[in-house]
Amino acid sequence: LCIALIYNFYKSTKMATQNKLWAGMAKETAHQIGTPLSSLIGWVEILKTEEIDPSISIEIEKDIERLQTITDRFSKIGSVPVLELHDIVDETKTAYEYLQSRFSKQVAFSFQAPNEPILGMINPTLHSWTIENLVKNAIDAMKGKGTLDLQIEQDAHQVKINIKDSGTGIPKKQFKTIFETGFTTKKRGWGLGLSLTKRIVEEYHNGKIKVLHSEIGKGTTFQISLNKKVQ
Repeated sequence: LCIALIYNFYKSTKMATQNKLWAGMAKETAHQIGTPLSSLIGWVEILKTEEIDPSISIEIEKDIERLQTITDRFSKIGSVPVLELHDIVDETKTAYEYLQSRFSKQVAFSFQAPNEPILGMINPTLHSWTIENLVKNAIDAMKGKGTLDLQIEQDAHQVKINIKDSGTGIPKKQFKTIFETGFTTKKRGWGLGLSLTKRIVEEYHNGKIKVLHSEIGKGTTFQISLNKKVQ
């Protein structure tokens, strides 16, 4: 019993230290990006006064908006994010379609969801990051070619988002370890994507994420479960 108590204390202390490290790195990243971002906004305003093709400044502004979104995401990881009542279907669809327009036509995207809104307490910035991480992870698993299906369904209390790919699949023994910080099957990568996704879903949104189904050589389905507002 003493050994178990000591082990649990050590584990809790280690997790607390890791959480502080997460928050510190996130805040510092947001701060570091913010400085050149402010400068870029100023330069775009100068470009608008010059006789250049307006489409150039428009495209640069799109990239700046994207950087602002990334900065906002990291700042929210470093603090307790505010959850607000939003339509989960609409927020998920917006994030999914943004990615769909930016990937190769070799990936066949599909989206299925109820026609009516499903309201829930979420943070749109972090929710979109969750969808983005899972979609990118799926496309990597398919090596940029295959089918990617997102389906939203609901029961009396929860909304469930299933993201299914036709990639390489995951061995059953890795269903839980893939969410651990540092775990990766890629030659390049820090193994933070799925760990971060789990943190956003479970710690910030009080939801659940898991590998719903996977078969080697045929693909994987991830499932996010979020609480919905009960009418």
